[in-house]
Amino acid sequence: MMYSIKILTILFLFLPILASGNQKSDLNKSENYNLNSGNKYLKYKKEGKPVISDKWMVVTANTQASEAAAKILKNGGTATDAMISAQLVLGLVEPESSGLGGGAFLVYFDNKTKKVTTLDGRETAPLLINENVFQDINGNSLKFFDAVVGGKSVGTPGTPALLEMAYKKWGKTKWSLLFDDAINLSNNGFVISNKLSSSIKKSSKSLSKFLKTKSYFLPNGMPLETGNIHFNKNYANTLKAFEKNGSKVFYNGYIANDIVSTVNNANHNPGVLSIKDMINYKVIERKPICSNYKGYQVCGMGPPSSGAITIAQILGMIENFDISKLGPKNPETWRIIGDASRLAFADRSIYIADSDFIDVPVKKLIDYNYLKERSKLLDRKIKLKKIKAGDIITNLSMKWSPDNSIELPSTSHISIVDQYGNALSMTTTIENGFGSRLMTDSGFLLNNELTDFSFKSFKNGKKVANSIEPSKRPRSSMAPTIILKNNKPVYILGSPGGSNIIGYVVNAIISMIDWKKNAQEAASVAHGINKFGTYYLEKNTIMSKLLPSLKDMKYKVKLRNFSSGLNIIHINNKLYGGSDHRREGVAIGD
Repeated sequence: MMYSIKILTILFLFLPILASGNQKSDLNKSENYNLNSGNKYLKYKKEGKPVISDKWMVVTANTQASEAAAKILKNGGTATDAMISAQLVLGLVEPESSGLGGGAFLVYFDNKTKKVTTLDGRETAPLLINENVFQDINGNSLKFFDAVVGGKSVGTPGTPALLEMAYKKWGKTKWSLLFDDAINLSNNGFVISNKLSSSIKKSSKSLSKFLKTKSYFLPNGMPLETGNIHFNKNYANTLKAFEKNGSKVFYNGYIANDIVSTVNNANHNPGVLSIKDMINYKVIERKPICSNYKGYQVCGMGPPSSGAITIAQILGMIENFDISKLGPKNPETWRIIGDASRLAFADRSIYIADSDFIDVPVKKLIDYNYLKERSKLLDRKIKLKKIKAGDIITNLSMKWSPDNSIELPSTSHISIVDQYGNALSMTTTIENGFGSRLMTDSGFLLNNELTDFSFKSFKNGKKVANSIEPSKRPRSSMAPTIILKNNKPVYILGSPGGSNIIGYVVNAIISMIDWKKNAQEAASVAHGINKFGTYYLEKNTIMSKLLPSLKDMKYKVKLRNFSSGLNIIHINNKLYGGSDHRREGVAIGD
């Protein structure tokens, strides 16, 4: 019996190959890129070496998604074309992390205009939302997972609209071809990865709360196992509708009705999402946040993302110290980075939220002189005892109260460079693993992004900037990043990981710029993360050896595992791709 299962698995793996045939390379035709060839690139990650290419490069969190994008790039598609194909596949093979029921931030470098553009596809709170939605009858904040599971945590999805808008701006390949691999895998079967199987087992209790979700992820009451072949015909039909009708079917069609019904009729924590919320949703093109670091221009997403601002603050403070000379093994290095991070997160907690609802003092937060002054607090030998937000505008810090929002690890990241010199960095999410746990009839999970808001709108009599309001976008730590030098992209990177994303990206940037690590080394860099006082060091790495020294510096220190998923491309004549060894990502190039 086991042998027959293995034979069937092999047949299913090669079905898409056999079905695709040999077609001439063309933007309006689909030439097979030898699906499953991505596996050969995994050896580079295991060896700690980057994948090297001349023309194009894609790095995603899943081999099947990277292969789908590679096919598009091979046939002359743009970075945007490839991203769309990858995202549609990720929504199928890595549904716990991202998908059509979630949102995304995209940072794009257009080689023709030499311009960086950012698109905000973050979810929005329903018009009928109540500011006390995540509090009990006594006004106490709900436990995180009591708030997450069910309809009340679901925001209006932004990913479908972002994909369409990006395509209209920078797409080149025939729209329908971008859907081919995701539809084929949905109909003919895809392989359950170890990450997905493990995630299902960890979340089996919450996934079992909803019948549609349970029947998909736990058929016959048992979680899907690694290597199983799975199908999603509903998702295939949704993709066909998306391909034919565009995103309007998500926002003013039968899929919109499905989303709203799933949220409001949930048997646990029903929500208040409406068709009006769906119709009113808009992707927003925002001004990128760019800051200088040692001759490089670090560009990313502005509010409601806190990623680019907080990264700019950390880098701006540590630039006043010789991190390059100190090196990665020196505890002094990590004292400086750790306390710079704590200071930046203190500002983040007070000042950063959706800039359409509050005045975010962006220029002041990343001002060179402000950060130089803040860096003086780091000129010491032990941990900085007291951390508070800087008073960047007289009495402004007195207006807002720090928030208590929680961002737990999940999410996914895509980095791409195409043959035309365009570069794309996109972080995409449904927030917590499996989002709200609500599965639509349309074959995808819905987000729980509303739990990225502060659970309380007021604290100590002062309003929290990141409080929940109708149509507001919750603050995020997602940090898709493109680093330029002389107005040319040099590094394209980002990571999943909740509020740790900021630390992961900072660690990777320092590793590459200061310590001259290659893309693969930087993607797999050992982590030390300090946001609020406790220093978390990655187990079984060189970081764990710093525990005694950091304790001597008066830090509370804990060892733990991290779930970063850095996907990096370095451009230096050739393209160098690296993917975090902690996840299933792979770089593919040509």
